[in-house]
Amino acid sequence: HELAVEVKRWQDQGLKEVAFVIGGFDGVSPKVAERADIRLSLSILTFTHEMARVIILEQLYRAYSILNGLPYQK
Repeated sequence: HELAVEVKRWQDQGLKEVAFVIGGFDGVSPKVAERADIRLSLSILTFTHEMARVIILEQLYRAYSILNGLPYQK
């Protein structure tokens, strides 16, 4: 639900682009972190980059489903 709120804020601000940076097992460098407007954590677990992309896509799908009043299996 938190991501849906963030996506709504992005829409309201008229953002045209959003970039997701997937860090390594120990996160991203401080330089990269400083440039971020927000930071999200997928889990306390460690995932491969491929799995992280799938999780992000699924969560974006869930966020848009919530925002558009579509049913979503929890």
